[in-house]
Amino acid sequence: MKGRLLTSLVAALALASMQAQSVASSPKLVVGITIDQFRTDYMEAFSALYGEKGFKRLFKEGRVYANASYTFKPVDRSSAVAAIYSGTTPYYNGIISNRWLDRNTLKIVSSVDDKDFMGIYSAENTSPRKLLVSTIADELKVATQGQALVYAIAPFRDAAVFSAGHAANAALWINDYTGKWSGSTFYGTFPSWITTYNDHQAIDTRIGDITWETLQNKALYTYFSSEQPRGFRHSFSDYKKFRQFKTSGLVNEEVNRLVERCLQGTTIGMDDVPDMLSVTYYAGNYEHKSVTEYPVEIQDTYVRLDQQLGQLIDMIDKKVGIHNTLFFITSTGYNDPEVMDLTAYRIPTGDFYMERCTALLNMYLMATYGQGKYVEAYDGLHIYFNRTLIEQKQLNLPEVLNKSAEFLVQVSGVKAAYTAHQLILNANTPEREMLHNAFNINVSGDILLELNPGWKYVNEDPLADSHYISEAVINFPVIFFGYTIKPQVIRVPLTVDCIAPTVAHFMRIRAPNACRASVISSIR
Repeated sequence: MKGRLLTSLVAALALASMQAQSVASSPKLVVGITIDQFRTDYMEAFSALYGEKGFKRLFKEGRVYANASYTFKPVDRSSAVAAIYSGTTPYYNGIISNRWLDRNTLKIVSSVDDKDFMGIYSAENTSPRKLLVSTIADELKVATQGQALVYAIAPFRDAAVFSAGHAANAALWINDYTGKWSGSTFYGTFPSWITTYNDHQAIDTRIGDITWETLQNKALYTYFSSEQPRGFRHSFSDYKKFRQFKTSGLVNEEVNRLVERCLQGTTIGMDDVPDMLSVTYYAGNYEHKSVTEYPVEIQDTYVRLDQQLGQLIDMIDKKVGIHNTLFFITSTGYNDPEVMDLTAYRIPTGDFYMERCTALLNMYLMATYGQGKYVEAYDGLHIYFNRTLIEQKQLNLPEVLNKSAEFLVQVSGVKAAYTAHQLILNANTPEREMLHNAFNINVSGDILLELNPGWKYVNEDPLADSHYISEAVINFPVIFFGYTIKPQVIRVPLTVDCIAPTVAHFMRIRAPNACRASVISSIR
């Protein structure tokens, strides 16, 4: 009797050990989904229009953190994607925005421009070398001695590159001018399955026949107005047709088409070495205009996004299995401009022109220190000073910057002016810490302005949008789904820097080398 009990006990312990080992093993595939301009309130508001395989399934079977945010501001697509995959802020990773001023040339450069690497199906020279730290994908490559497969597929060049990292097999995006899926020689040999797709099925071969209309009956799209919603019909035919297409509700279908080719053309997720697939979708306003201009389009975009998410999950399930795949889904935050007439409601507002502001500042500095062009350039709310002139005049740079900041806060619409020294050395308030986290000494300006909420930043570049300043928080979700995830909807706030260490923990690899955030607890 004792012998049988002992044998049963040993068998039970062995079974428990085997189960523990099974749970502890890593997923075969990690699928990271970043949705540009995605927001929680819209996701929930349009739920009556969804099917059962997309958002509803994620809420039922996934772990949903509904109130996520970033630990820095301002946030745009480049800084957001770099933060998600590196697990840290622009202060460390170097990506402060989609573009910034190059001090050496005084020209605006893209966050992924690199003259040393040619584009493939693209005239753009591209690499991730401005990203100064490692990413989840990089650490996976290191941990598997290069055996892991890593692909990133996105409508946008910066999103593809920063989600791919430095060591991926390929970063792929839709070319703004040709519609072809493009890449960079930085990542080595261009996969033949993409070339085949480009030659026979890329969007440029179909764009003339594509029309975007409501997927469902337009009478259902009533969130923004109780009146009969208008219909719409958008075709893509002029010189910016591919850029327009990339902001339409149809672009996510094109992303899924290439994901399908990736699953067919590679062995991703098919062996014991974990792999990674990064996918970027779009959930913003058509042509980056306001919801006021395109209220029906944004609802249709979410309906189509729901459908494409369901199709992506089904594709992964058929090839790899949901139980072998860890999904994480999040957003770049919301930045599309809003059109408002605040004066009609007597809300404090005004127009802020950076060119006029910097001209006034330069006149003040000339009156103080003598003739010269002290303000070299500006980009956004960053002001860059002529350090060579300041050095030639034997002036103290911190003193010049402090005097400039004191002058700038007197300009209408300016809430605060922070010098580089202040942001680097003294992040002693939550407000200043957010700005400190977004600041990088290598590429940021010498002074950063903060405007009053309600004021309109008037962009004097005719190709760029002006926008109103708002400090209102627009939350977005972080969702984990699939492999051993414990379903739950959680309203407690979460920051996106937790994603990278949590995914690294699942894959049993190191977190990215500048990541200081903690692993999310009780997730499985």
